[in-house]
Amino acid sequence: MWCPEGLDEVEAELLGPPEDLKGKDVLELGAGAAQCSRWLTAQGARPVALDLSHRQLQHALRIGVSFPLVCADASVLPFADGSFDLACSAYGALPFVADPRLVLREVRRVLRPGGRFVFSVTHPLRWAFPDEPGPEGLSVSASYFDRTPYVEQDDEGLAVYVEHHRTLGDRVRDVVTSGFRLVDLVEPEWPDWNTSEWGGWSPLRGHLIPGTAIFVCERD
Repeated sequence: MWCPEGLDEVEAELLGPPEDLKGKDVLELGAGAAQCSRWLTAQGARPVALDLSHRQLQHALRIGVSFPLVCADASVLPFADGSFDLACSAYGALPFVADPRLVLREVRRVLRPGGRFVFSVTHPLRWAFPDEPGPEGLSVSASYFDRTPYVEQDDEGLAVYVEHHRTLGDRVRDVVTSGFRLVDLVEPEWPDWNTSEWGGWSPLRGHLIPGTAIFVCERD
């Protein structure tokens, strides 16, 4: 599942037809509890799930895995050049680094020629609106061009959560200057069957403004 809108890889085939995933080496970045890697395993792929959070990977272990889990920084990947056929990230890694080009260049390095990297992030347009699911979330409250990160701090003033804003143009330039070819930019529409409300995500907002941007990139 690529996003809260409910876009499923089975129908989207952004990584390619499911039958073509068999035997492919796939890197999942910001894997969390490795849900995507479990799905990839079911298709016959050979995934490696990477996350910076040891606790997230502990969740993956508790659920049960049959593939490698790696605790590492996505901007310094501990893999040899050309180790993977594909890479994917569903809301992982990219939004949480100040310079996403560091991650993109590392992903390109570990991909084989012709390899594909697909990643989803919050649609940049959403940063101009309050993170509210109701009508109050439909009015612009900030500049789309303000790239000040969103930061949450603990009682001692230490940052415990940081998310960085990039405009759509920034994201495209990041992809291209990192040596990828942008194959597609997918903005999933909110489907009528999805009645879920989660955080700032809701049918009300989803039918009016895009919530997710999915970048499909290839290494030549």
